[in-house]
Amino acid sequence: MAKNIRERGKVSLGKYFQKFNAGERVYLVSEPSIHAGLFHSRFYGKAGTVIGKRGECYEVRINDINKGKVIITHPVHLRRSA
Repeated sequence: MAKNIRERGKVSLGKYFQKFNAGERVYLVSEPSIHAGLFHSRFYGKAGTVIGKRGECYEVRINDINKGKVIITHPVHLRRSA
């Protein structure tokens, strides 16, 4: 959970305050410098769909093996799917 030497420092405000719409595809990629709203490390790299918003965080539905799960995470830990 460490960053490369060239990636250290402050997180950009654009990444911190990202907006997502319901139904949008995202990847769960943790930002190690921010611990708020961090998901469990077993879900790192999983793809999911944004269901809705809960406070500052987003609800993301993922499939863990064959079981659907809902992860509540801060937008700084989400990356848009291309």
